[in-house]
Amino acid sequence: MGIAFWKMSGSGNDFIIVDNRDGKMNRFDPKKFIPKICARSLSVGADGVFYIENSDEADFQWQFFNSDASVAEMCGNGARCVARYAFLNGIAGKTMRFKTLAGIIEAEVREDVNVKVLMTKPFDYKKGIALDVAGSKHELSFINTGVPHASLLVGDIDSFDISGIGRAVRYHEYFAPKGTNFNAYTKTGEDTFRIRTYERGVENETLACGTGSVACAIFAVKDGLAKSPVTLRTMGGTDLKVYIESDEKVYLEGEARVIYTGEFTEESYMY
Repeated sequence: MGIAFWKMSGSGNDFIIVDNRDGKMNRFDPKKFIPKICARSLSVGADGVFYIENSDEADFQWQFFNSDASVAEMCGNGARCVARYAFLNGIAGKTMRFKTLAGIIEAEVREDVNVKVLMTKPFDYKKGIALDVAGSKHELSFINTGVPHASLLVGDIDSFDISGIGRAVRYHEYFAPKGTNFNAYTKTGEDTFRIRTYERGVENETLACGTGSVACAIFAVKDGLAKSPVTLRTMGGTDLKVYIESDEKVYLEGEARVIYTGEFTEESYMY
């Protein structure tokens, strides 16, 4: 008998979601299991894995693992996918609350594939962080939008070395010991931007990052480059919309698509 799962995509950020309210996943060692099922070409492949679990404080809670099995506090694109998964599986209604390591997330599932989530309160905002990175000086902005994000406004985002600069910033001693995610973003129109992200835990560029998009939208508004709502075009080719009502109340809206449902066999992780 296999283990049922859903594969979902939030603007190109793809995830495996498993209902673990019965505890069936507890027999697996995440450090061994997660990297195997997240390996592309060898198994299902994903940027991360969510276990849906029972909660006494909300409709449910999650365990979230990056593809390298590291634990992350929050994921904006994942939050939308998990919310739609919970609604479609009768775990919660169209409006819901669920617990993460970053705090309680509120979500609303729309009539289409879109989901809007109230992010946890952003904190630790810093501007003008001057660092030597990969032999060049860069001035970064930083904020924690559930997970830490350093960002850089750039001119030519297509030729920007997101892997090289991103990796150097992610492991820079300034952000030690846990490191940070890194975003490059550029203005493309009134209240619109493009964004590229190097994600900690995936250790590579991903097609989208919800918490990173929220971070860059906050920087853009604070720097007078945009007004809320801010639209960010991801490398996955879809848009994320960020609504900034106050320093404490920020919403993220975007698609959360069901790619397929299936079952893990032993062959998917016993290699």
